[in-house]
Parts: sequence; C-alpha cells; structure tokens
Amino acid sequence: MAHYAFINADSIVVEVIAGRDEDDLIEGVTDWETYYGNIRGLQCLRTSYNTYYAGETIFDENGEPIGVTETNSQHKEGKTPFRGKFATPGDFYDSATDRFVTP
Repeated sequence: MAHYAFINADSIVVEVIAGRDEDDLIEGVTDWETYYGNIRGLQCLRTSYNTYYAGETIFDENGEPIGVTETNSQHKEGKTPFRGKFATPGDFYDSATDRFVTP
C-alpha cells in the first residue's frame, strides 16, 4: 500500500489517501500519481508513511512557508527518506526541493 497527497493550487496538502503501490499494474495504469490526480483534478504526489522531517521551516515576510533550513529527513527503517516527511492536510509542498513541509 502506498500513500498519496492531493495538493491545491496554493501548494497546500488538502487530503492524503492510501492507494495502490507504484508497481501495481492494473488495467494498464502505470502512473498512480497521474491516475489519482486526474480523478480528483488536483496535483497528486506519493508520500511515505515511514519518512519524517526533523528540521525547521523558512517563512517569508507574510508568514508563508517557503522552504526548509536543512535536509534532516529520516526514515523509520533506515532507508532513504522520501519527500521530506509524510504529508498531512495543511502541509506545504515545496516543489523546489520536492519536500512536504509542516507550516
């Protein structure tokens, strides 16, 4: 089972779902991010339940999150961290670093 985050036009995570693993080939679907994104009409990105972030968020002058101070992501099983942390509703997606950030 994989998890997917839906991101609105403001780069805010609005929902996270459990879905198909990336390597599940069902009815010709080869890209689950695109498949789920097309259904919802939102950008969809995979997120890892086993990845968490232990850094600080950088904010602009308006208090909007714009990045992270360091790449201090960790994986619960010692594997390579994926997209900074497990996405949760309200998180910011930083496309420049391909990371989810808690505002």
